[in-house]
Amino acid sequence: MKTIVSIEGINYEADLNEPQSLSLGFGPQAENPNAFFINPAVFEPIRVGDFVGSVAMGSGANCEVVTYCAHGNGTHTECLGHITPERIHLPDVLTEFHFSAQVITVELAQENGDWVINEWSLQHINWIKAEAIVIRTLPNSVSKNSQICSGNNQPYFTTGAMQLMVNQGYQHLLTDFPSVDPEEDAGALAAHRIWWNYPQNPRKNATITELIFVPDSVQDGLYLLNIQVPKIHSDAVPSQPVLYGLKQLSDSEN
Repeated sequence: MKTIVSIEGINYEADLNEPQSLSLGFGPQAENPNAFFINPAVFEPIRVGDFVGSVAMGSGANCEVVTYCAHGNGTHTECLGHITPERIHLPDVLTEFHFSAQVITVELAQENGDWVINEWSLQHINWIKAEAIVIRTLPNSVSKNSQICSGNNQPYFTTGAMQLMVNQGYQHLLTDFPSVDPEEDAGALAAHRIWWNYPQNPRKNATITELIFVPDSVQDGLYLLNIQVPKIHSDAVPSQPVLYGLKQLSDSEN
């Protein structure tokens, strides 16, 4: 199946039969990355009276109860409610699911002994007008897929780099970091606050997706992005961002 999308007045063809998932899952046989010392997700059969939701234990059907925390158990998408005292739920602000997206590859820089994305890291980028920015960092080993981030002082974004991307007009940020901020910052969450322009004039429809993995086979450039999320009323939910390559159509093909 193919579809035609218009981005900045230019028509492109996207092949929906060739999706590229950027998601890292949690659970048995999944990638199971972990961050912030959050316990791994727990899967266990539900027990109601004499019923046990496990075919292996003699039931007619499997029915599991899952205990997880989106912020540390795999790829997740979060909204402004992550940093506000009032409850703001992702399904309330993410009401569209397809976006134009620029994929970029970035080398980390060192600041004060930490590895970061700063303005120097982004100086070579040929910015494309798009709704989302997808960032792959180097080195890009597949070991990222199941890394234990807790206690390892993972890379993060400087406030200058974050402001630069806000100024470019992106609404959705996707990163292979467990957080855009340092693991320990005494609750400042400065990069989160800049991305959402909080509390001055909050960008309520902006989102951040963390703990993705962008394979080397995905080239930098413009894509169609689909952010798949369940309708769970929380500040962050497990998500599956999917990229589709774009072919610019000629005048005769339009």
